[in-house]
Amino acid sequence: MAVRPVVIWPDDRLRQASVPVAAVDDSLRELFRDLTDSMYAENGLGIAALQLGDPRRMFIVEPKLAGRTENDPPVAFINPEVLWTSDETEDSEEGCLSFPDVYVKVDRPLRARVRAMGLDGTLFEMEGEGLLARCMLHENDHLTGKLLVDFVGPLKRQMIKKKMQKLKTAEEEDRA
Repeated sequence: MAVRPVVIWPDDRLRQASVPVAAVDDSLRELFRDLTDSMYAENGLGIAALQLGDPRRMFIVEPKLAGRTENDPPVAFINPEVLWTSDETEDSEEGCLSFPDVYVKVDRPLRARVRAMGLDGTLFEMEGEGLLARCMLHENDHLTGKLLVDFVGPLKRQMIKKKMQKLKTAEEEDRA
């Protein structure tokens, strides 16, 4: 429907509590379309509703990453619940649409299983390994207020904050 601006840290909306979705309705389907358009516009693999400033407990994952075809719509995870993660972990760099051009090494479980409701209103489970597991866990972190900067020390967090503030200032000057 529309490409919406992604909320950039340190915006407080990224830390707000997400609220469970009561029903799949037209408003939620519109949010799904906005998430899809915004994720593709930013070349993302996933995006959470909080990243568009919407507190509903939902994220989406790019279809090919989720084992679908590139012509399928992204997979919607509504009211997701992480059921299981492997003990085996992998340390890898992650990016985030709310932290443009910032990459942080994050140690995450290699495999994960998530239960959620789909856009059709039915529950499903998805198990992923590698990048899919990382993406599901990263997006689910957004719904709990956990962000990329929570995986770094105070010095690196301060450097990232300065970079994001500089970016915000530059964008405001471009709009003026």
